[in-house]
Amino acid sequence: MERWLAGAPFPTPTPDALREAFRWTELRKVAKTATVSLQSNTYNVDASLVGRQVELVFDPFDLTDIDVRFGGRSFGKAIPHLITRHAHPKAKPETPVAAPPAPTGIDYLRLIDTERTKELGRRINNEVFLPGQDQPIEAVDLSEESS
Repeated sequence: MERWLAGAPFPTPTPDALREAFRWTELRKVAKTATVSLQSNTYNVDASLVGRQVELVFDPFDLTDIDVRFGGRSFGKAIPHLITRHAHPKAKPETPVAAPPAPTGIDYLRLIDTERTKELGRRINNEVFLPGQDQPIEAVDLSEESS
């Protein structure tokens, strides 16, 4: 603890330095057309880099913003020519797994089943289908008349 405190105060990195620390890099050879490809995307780069192997520095969650470096020098941004993928396939966002909701103790399926059973148990009021009827019409048993 004494050695740790002897080095205090510790420098706090700037937001730009922190962002740079977590960027990914990949090496690519610049084609004759002054383009490079990264994860099925094509980018235009400085024409003076044709045939050279450059370092592409990027945020894995945003493949539209790529810095091009060669020999320890920055050669500006790679200009997106054809973008088919916007994030690196190996970049997985850190999203916490949601806990399952607490049970409410309400059996929703049983409630729905009970209501439906009540609806099916009611008799159909045929009077609504005969406009102008004051009294309900007596039901006729057709099985007796056919004999």
